[in-house]
Amino acid sequence: MRKLLLACGVWLGFACSAGATRDGAGSGASNSGGNAQQNHGGSISLMTGGSTSLGGQIASSCDDPLSTKVSGTVYSPAGNLPLYNVVVYVPVAGEAQPDIPEGATCDKCSGSMARGVAVALTDEAGKFTLEGVPEDDNVPLVIQVGKWRREVTIPHVAPCTTTALDDPELTRLPKNQAEGHLPKIAMVTGHSDALECLLRKLGIDDAEFTLDSGAGRVNMFYGCASKSGVFGANTFAPNLGGGAFPNAVSSLYADPAKLGTYDMLVLSCEGHGCDDQKTPENGATLKGYADAGGRILFDHMHFRWFVKAIEEWEQIGEFDTGDDFPANTSFTVETGFPKGAAFSQWLVNVGASKAPGQLVIAKAQKSAKVANAPVAQPWVSGTGAIQYMSVNTPVEMAATPENQCGRFIHTDLHVAGNSTSSSDQGTPFPGGCDNGELTPEEKALAFMIFDLSNCVMQEDQKPKPPVIVK
Repeated sequence: MRKLLLACGVWLGFACSAGATRDGAGSGASNSGGNAQQNHGGSISLMTGGSTSLGGQIASSCDDPLSTKVSGTVYSPAGNLPLYNVVVYVPVAGEAQPDIPEGATCDKCSGSMARGVAVALTDEAGKFTLEGVPEDDNVPLVIQVGKWRREVTIPHVAPCTTTALDDPELTRLPKNQAEGHLPKIAMVTGHSDALECLLRKLGIDDAEFTLDSGAGRVNMFYGCASKSGVFGANTFAPNLGGGAFPNAVSSLYADPAKLGTYDMLVLSCEGHGCDDQKTPENGATLKGYADAGGRILFDHMHFRWFVKAIEEWEQIGEFDTGDDFPANTSFTVETGFPKGAAFSQWLVNVGASKAPGQLVIAKAQKSAKVANAPVAQPWVSGTGAIQYMSVNTPVEMAATPENQCGRFIHTDLHVAGNSTSSSDQGTPFPGGCDNGELTPEEKALAFMIFDLSNCVMQEDQKPKPPVIVK
């Protein structure tokens, strides 16, 4: 008998029980074939070894129980984009998975996993390998990143060999609530970009886009008008109910309790600063939401929240308006920190970059000039411009990152670049969204969205493999 201790590596929606263990007969280990990564404190143990039974004692028919493996690739809900840093595990049969908390919650990477038999994290190609999997029919499998979770069944795991899962339909994230759990997202449209279209292209079903009074997981709001007085998409097409979106100012920014019910806030570019909305009161709502564990995607021009409405966030960096970069400008992907290096390789693997460390952007902006360490981590940068940065919150706790619960990102990347997606009040959603292949910019933003969804960790922390204690 061996006892396997796996250091907590991925947030799965519940608190870590440090040192809690479970014994299992046989022997085994759990890793991702060299790809398992984070080790943030606290530990759990997994029942190990292949078996003819998923419950109780585990008796392997193999000389080496670790030789019973399952491999595959995890994809976005659409099944066409491999995803990095997703946890995949075989749970203990018959045990329900823990509930995922709703809304802004303090979800740090020191949280533990559910009890399981084998666990892995996906690598920069979205691939995983589970070792010591039970040899049986109808083996359960859980796929999760942040508050995305899908539970599926492997029809058969053969003993003493690797069972390859090569059907993306089996190993993708859920498209809808019938397939699994999706984060609850408040989507605020703007006339100058179309991030709502990206969420749709990632594979979220149209039925999940609803008003805030509906049951969908993506609730639609509209932001301020452009300088020419035009709003982004602010109504649904008739086939989605035809309702008018509520205004984000009165419905979200002025209502901290309501904003707190969402897991993520996505703010699409409105074309200018909309400074009349960037009041200290509204800024306090956004700051409180992020500090409590909320996640925010600030698209281009939303830096005005930092410089006008939230005093504590002025230290993030230097921001100003400026002319767009020339079309198809090449930028540097920062590889000096672990996830940045993974992002660089991932971009190459999914066809968004032709070379590691390089990202060509069709419509790059110039609002973010400098990202100040240790508060902000730059990911993609050029001369006098930061195209993508991440910030853990509260920013006042940057010196004590163990006290940070939330996260936001600022990006100057536009979906409305190589794609033909648009957001306009004259075109009810999703009429302005194209259905073509993901562009390089959309792929890069997709990585940001799923990374933003994940647990909060220090960006400079070096990932570590699981620790096995015999």
